[in-house]
Amino acid sequence: MSTADTPRPARWTRRHLLGLQELSPVELTQILDQAAEFKRLAAAGEQKLDSLAGSTVANLFFEPSTRTRTSFSLAAKRLSADTVDFTASGSSLSKGESFIDTALTIEAMGVSQMVVRHSSAGAPQLLARHVKCSVLNAGDGTHEHPTQALLDLFTIRENRGAIEGLTVALVGDILHSRVARSNIWGLKKLGARVIVCGPATLIPPQITELGVEIRHNLDEALEEADCLNLLRVQFERQRGAFFPSISEYAHLFGMNGDRLRRARKDVLILAPGPINRGVEITPDVADGPSSVILNQVTNGLVIRMACLYLLHRAQLEAPAGDATGKDLS
Repeated sequence: MSTADTPRPARWTRRHLLGLQELSPVELTQILDQAAEFKRLAAAGEQKLDSLAGSTVANLFFEPSTRTRTSFSLAAKRLSADTVDFTASGSSLSKGESFIDTALTIEAMGVSQMVVRHSSAGAPQLLARHVKCSVLNAGDGTHEHPTQALLDLFTIRENRGAIEGLTVALVGDILHSRVARSNIWGLKKLGARVIVCGPATLIPPQITELGVEIRHNLDEALEEADCLNLLRVQFERQRGAFFPSISEYAHLFGMNGDRLRRARKDVLILAPGPINRGVEITPDVADGPSSVILNQVTNGLVIRMACLYLLHRAQLEAPAGDATGKDLS
């Protein structure tokens, strides 16, 4: 069924945003539309809104992050929320305090939303069962990174008008990529054809169960793709040798000027960042006219504003006395 034909809900009903696997096409579109509205308002000069005035957003990052943490922090400030920034280093975790107790302590200070990044898959889901505030997953292990995928979807839709009918190739370290999984869920639900491409050692065979196609030759994938999303090789998560050398990986799976000339003329080049210049992508492609990498960063701000705003609305519109921490639908 075309997503355009699907009726939209009267209001957002989820208390948490934990992954794209659980969202419907209508909910995905609702987030993208809200982000588009925030972008329109910013272009019209409405940079600062009071939508979250009086509330507090806590950024709990148990893993290093630059763009995601900064983007969430700025998004909360644009909506007039107070913010609390937490990093694991130097915290009470080093004194033996548990992950849950740390979060409950911060929540007791009056936090209404928690943005959580953690190296363990499922950490945000676990937290959502213990706190009363809303939880947003900012990346958990190799599981999901929903707001990164949402900003990827937003950027594709913004440049192509629609996602349905497009062929999108995810290239690189699929095995260790939470971005890949969230992208697959989102793209498939919005009607795209998805190809995953990379060395056989970095693509789990069972990923075809998600409805994607596998290629091990980038030049073959290139012929079919409307969009290429170049995923970073995640050396920090790898526990073995998955290809002979970085130079060989760059030769076989790196996007360079020669490959770009053989791609479709209007191909869209995306990368979630941070990018490894000369490995997944050469500088001429990263900085060239086909690249929307910096647009993705810009769009990440309005996507995170949309997520914070919709979850805040769900809290305000929840039935009186509801404090279960569960979805409200």
